[in-house]
Amino acid sequence: MNSTKSIIAITTLFTLVSCNSSKVTTNQNEKQKTYAEISVKEGGKWNGKKYEGGTFKNINQLQVPENHTDHSFYIRYEGPGWESNKIGYRLYLDWRNAIDIFGKLTDEMVLPKVGQDGFDSYHNMDEWGADILKVGKGLGIGSIGRMVNNEMNHFKEVDATFTKVENFNNKSVVSIDYTGWKTNEQKTNLKSELSIFPDERYTKHTIQLSEALNGICTGIVNLYNLPMIQKGNDSNKWAYIATYGKQTLFDDNLGMAIFYEVIDAEKVYQGPHDHLIQFKPTTQPIDFYFLGAWDKEVGGITTEKEFFEYLDTLLNKLNTTNKLN
Repeated sequence: MNSTKSIIAITTLFTLVSCNSSKVTTNQNEKQKTYAEISVKEGGKWNGKKYEGGTFKNINQLQVPENHTDHSFYIRYEGPGWESNKIGYRLYLDWRNAIDIFGKLTDEMVLPKVGQDGFDSYHNMDEWGADILKVGKGLGIGSIGRMVNNEMNHFKEVDATFTKVENFNNKSVVSIDYTGWKTNEQKTNLKSELSIFPDERYTKHTIQLSEALNGICTGIVNLYNLPMIQKGNDSNKWAYIATYGKQTLFDDNLGMAIFYEVIDAEKVYQGPHDHLIQFKPTTQPIDFYFLGAWDKEVGGITTEKEFFEYLDTLLNKLNTTNKLN
């Protein structure tokens, strides 16, 4: 371990703040429509890269332990989750750094009970829904990676990762700070903010890097070889890429899309595992939106035609107002 990483680990180890306070002041008669959380094990112990024993407790902030990796059994459903009354998402808070989709069969908030009865029980369809997206080696939807020599670099070397969740009346937010993300012998700090809104499927993702690196990408995983539909050109402020079809773990129809500002994009192309948007090198904030639309959602979109009509409505709003929320 290098000295920088040692100092960071020692000074920030296990910054856990309990969730006994909330910024949500919604009237009790008003139905909750967004929610974000992160939940970790307490009362057990680490055995190498695995956490044994203990029970899950929701917290507001987390400094990720240095020995945490995929399938450490420490973080409930492996990272922070956020949802609206339409759909849910989670981010693997480890080297994969991919975003997954929870398809919902209800408009209630479901994340507090996901993964409580077994570490990966959410892969099985339940009364609330299930994890419906297979990520594999890809980015999932709307997460960040760096393409170097036609290889997607995930987050295998990071000095420290810190995350917090916040719930407000009009949105729920997951913030993540990555310190010292190393790719191609270069390091950067990356700030990521993911916001979800009532009655909406989309997440607004804002990223900012401390170094202007080439190859920074977001994308849509392409395990089922579905065609990518791209709409928008140089005369538009915004554009989107999207896929639609049977691309879930349950052979259901799912639409996925990413809206991006044309001026931010260097190129759009097919990577080894994903349909990709590569951003121009910059240290300025970049905003984009991503969404999933599952055909089993309550009152949801059930045809390809409906899906693209929905996307076009959002695109028109973006090109008119430059924002969705």
